[in-house]
Amino acid sequence: MVAVTRGQVFAWRMRRQFIGADAAVDAVAVAERLGGVQAQVASAAEMAVALRGSAGEPGGVGAGLRAGSLVKTWAMRGTLHALTPDFAAGALSLMASARTWEKGSWVKTFGATPDDVAALVVAVGEILGDAVLTREELVSVIVAERRFQPLEEHLRSGWGALLKPLAWQGALCHGPADGTTVTFTHPARLISGWKGIPDPDSAAPDVIRTYLGAYGPATPEAFDAWLSRGSIRKPVLRRWFAELGDELTEVEVEGRRGYLRTEHVDELVAIEPEASVRLLGSFDQYVLGPGTNDTALLPAEHRAKVSRAAGWISPLVLVDGRIAGTWAVAEGDVVVSMFDGAAPSARELKREAARVARATGVAALTVRAE
Repeated sequence: MVAVTRGQVFAWRMRRQFIGADAAVDAVAVAERLGGVQAQVASAAEMAVALRGSAGEPGGVGAGLRAGSLVKTWAMRGTLHALTPDFAAGALSLMASARTWEKGSWVKTFGATPDDVAALVVAVGEILGDAVLTREELVSVIVAERRFQPLEEHLRSGWGALLKPLAWQGALCHGPADGTTVTFTHPARLISGWKGIPDPDSAAPDVIRTYLGAYGPATPEAFDAWLSRGSIRKPVLRRWFAELGDELTEVEVEGRRGYLRTEHVDELVAIEPEASVRLLGSFDQYVLGPGTNDTALLPAEHRAKVSRAAGWISPLVLVDGRIAGTWAVAEGDVVVSMFDGAAPSARELKREAARVARATGVAALTVRAE
């Protein structure tokens, strides 16, 4: 059994996730390494990229979406992400494999049967095959067919509950931005060489490799919590991991066991933790990957300060890779709130405030601790 410390794991994850990296990395490289960046809030996705590596300029995610090197769609946990096309296809396949829209509670809530969803996949795929439509335009075309009229209210909902199963099956994704108006189209219209949604057994290895390559060592359960909030059947989940065989190595981290890609074990064992202070934005993958329930990363008594009402995830202060506080911008200041009340050095905070300023496109931000 390979044994490492939490400090080594945090240092390795930060290196793998380009946190504090000197090299210039663009939005595509970040999304590829992290398995996407959450894009429920577009500015949060931009900050997640801009705070990594040395590029630091806002707008990289938008540029990737316009170029077709990234795609925006409902993916992990049913939330919007900006992803590379190949990874998106695999992640969507695994999301679809859970068949959440066939569960009785889902049918009762949204009034759509599995047959209705199957019919919507076909209808929407045809509607969007050569079109870019707003939600209003798309729903108007859909409900012109009498069968779908009872679903109109849920189809128009901004939460997209009825549209998510269609995204997971490859019938739609977000289209080019039209100001602040959301548009939808078919992935093949945006992405050159789009091959459609693969079989989940074929897709699972690459999705697992990507996850462990950014957030390992981790258990199959942690992977599924990140992917589908625990919706994948346990025998299937265990089989996917088992079929990777010697590609994975079990690692013990101060009493916990999890899997790491074998090719990364030597790097993890050799890494030396270094004292560091880093600021990351809201909805950052650094915490969404392992999950806010990971008490090694985020002390349980402080979880509510990070995972807030309505699913909001606060900006993070990392001290030596562990979440040690939160921050916010207020009246030109980066205001840091540490869990233990002990502020990091002024020099390190000033450096991080400069990075936040550059990432948000403002001239300068001062920093202070509450």
